[in-house]
Formats: sequence, structure tokens, C-alpha cells
Amino acid sequence: MQPSIILLREGTDTSQGRPQLISNINACHAIVDTVRTTLGPRGMDKLIWSGGRTTISNDGATIMKLLDIVHPAAQTLVEIAKSQDEEVGDGTTTVVILAGEFLKAAKVFVQEGIHSQIIIRAFRRACQLAKEKVMELSVPITMNDANEKRKMLEKLASTALNSKLVASHKEMFSKMVVDAVLHLDATLDLSFVGMKKESGGALDDTLLIQGVAFKKSFSYAGFEQQPKKFVDPKIILLNLELELKAEKDNAEIRVTDSEQYQKIIDAEWDIIYDKLDKIVKSGAKVVLSRLPIGDLATQYFADRDIFCAGRVSEDDLKRVAMATHAQLQTTVNDLNASVLGTCGLFEERQIGKERYNFFTACKEPKSTTFIIRGGGDQFTD
Repeated sequence: MQPSIILLREGTDTSQGRPQLISNINACHAIVDTVRTTLGPRGMDKLIWSGGRTTISNDGATIMKLLDIVHPAAQTLVEIAKSQDEEVGDGTTTVVILAGEFLKAAKVFVQEGIHSQIIIRAFRRACQLAKEKVMELSVPITMNDANEKRKMLEKLASTALNSKLVASHKEMFSKMVVDAVLHLDATLDLSFVGMKKESGGALDDTLLIQGVAFKKSFSYAGFEQQPKKFVDPKIILLNLELELKAEKDNAEIRVTDSEQYQKIIDAEWDIIYDKLDKIVKSGAKVVLSRLPIGDLATQYFADRDIFCAGRVSEDDLKRVAMATHAQLQTTVNDLNASVLGTCGLFEERQIGKERYNFFTACKEPKSTTFIIRGGGDQFTD
């Protein structure tokens, strides 16, 4: 019987058994020691330089994502932090440190030769006992009173902000967070909560908008002549280009006289004007498109007191669609009331050095948007 040959890359670690277990535990400890000092209200910030970008943070999940970890066992701690962040949204540093302490306690038993399955069985038993003790210590809360419920939620939100850079403003932010969550419907779908960062100003200038808000998109000449405020407007959402474009795919047309050339030009203009006329006849006062809206269309809408915005991001369009019940259209044929959306108030306002479009007083389902202000990126982040 020939011995099996294993071909591995040079420098590959082939250790097995107990030495490998201890090596894994030591690797995890190195990660735990990195984030340990960030825990708690007096936790220190870490400065991480990654890919030419500098980040200052004491948030466990952020630090774990930015660390370039190669060791597979240590990488599991990163996955633990990610899971905690996605499921709960807080306690990322704590869960990493707890995992490290469990491994530290288990290391002694591994060195004594106790099988890992026995140690794991003990951990499961300890977990069961811990959960029983937590249930024993728990204080039942009745949420019948709306004020009592709100106070409890605000306390929970401010506790999560204790160790963050914005801890000095935790009362303001905890109220905003609770307002945003209570404004949502029973499904509590967090995709209805938008986050927009606007550098400059103080943390106190942060706004919570009961509706959808996004940064003004690129605009052409004629935009300033358009009205910037409507009450109960009809809204149309398009995935359609509204400008004259050169033909794609190297299209070639041969003409023999100037009249034929003029017919082609007239046909192009007729097509674009037909599209614009159908949008105007639909009764829409706010026109948003994922694709560009050119200078001709912008001026056409301005002359008819209609607001338009092109190159709106897909994410913002989806949130506007959810909040206003407008349906995204890929054609302007057969535009009727069922595909148009509406909101109580549309307006464009200046926030910092940028202008924002606001869709407020929307019907169910309700959506909210944070416009977060702050002097530096680490505060807004």
C-alpha cells in the first residue's frame, strides 16, 4: 500500500490535534485584546488605517469589519460580531470578549487533555443555567400605557448610546430613534427608515423627517424656474430617459435630400414631445426618474409648473414608491391614476450646503428619514 501524498503550498501550517486547538485559542485572544479596551462608557477609540482611509471608532462591529484577519479561527469572531450586529444591533464588543473569555477558560482543560466535546457539553449546560437565572431575575413589564412604553424604549435607546461618540446627545437621539420606530407600522420594516449624512453643522442640527428625503439630483437649465413646493401633488416615478440621444449601436441612415433629413429630425422631436405631453396630461406635478431628464424636458416641465428630477438613486425611488404608493413606470403609455402616487406635502429645502427634496405627510405605510449632521465623518458614522 503506497503512502498518500498531500500537496500543500509552501509555508502551510499542517499542525493537528491539541497544538492546533491551542493555536486557534491564542489567535482569538489576539483579536479580543484588540477590542477589549473599547468596551463600556469609558471605552477608548481605535484608529484604524485601511485602504487609504482612516477610521476612528469604538464600535465593535466597525472595528471587526476593518481588521484584516487571515487566521480562520479568528475570522469566526468577526462572523460572531456581524451576526450580533445584524440580529440585535448592539453588544458586538461584548459578544467577542465573552467568546474570548470562554476560550480562555477552556484552554486549561484542553491542555490537561479533556476532550473538546466534553467542554462543549459543559458550555451548553452552563448556557441553559444562565438563561434560567436571567428569567428568574427578569422584571415583567406591562406595555398597556403608551407613555410608559415610550419611556422604556427611550431608556433602552439611550443605554445603547452610552459608549458611543454621541453619548453627550443621547437624550436627543434616543427620542428621535423611538419617534422613528413608533412611526412605522406593525411590520417594523427597517427599510422604511432612511439614513442621509450631511457633513457640517452640529449634532443638534440632526433632523428626523416623517416621510422620505433625499439629496437634490443633478439638474439642467430651467430647473430654477420650476416650483419647489406642492400640497397633495400627484407623483410619477419613471425608469425612462427624457432627452434627445444619439442613436446606439452605430445606426446609419442614408438620405438623398434635405427634406428626408428634416423628416428624421422632426420624428425625433415628435417622439420626445409625445412622451412629455403624456406625462403632463396624467396630472402629475412631481416627476422622478432613475435615468436622466434632459434640458429640453426640464424647461418643458418648468413652463407647465411641474417639478422634475432625473438620475434619482434606485434606493430613494423605492422608498418614495413605498411611501407614496406610486408604481415605477418604464413607459409613458397608459398613465392613469392607479400608477400615480401622492403625499401631503412636497418641498425642496436647503440643508447645510446641499438642497434636499422632502416628501412628507404620506399615507400608510409610513416612512421616516434621518438627516444626520456632524462636524466630522466619525460623528455622522
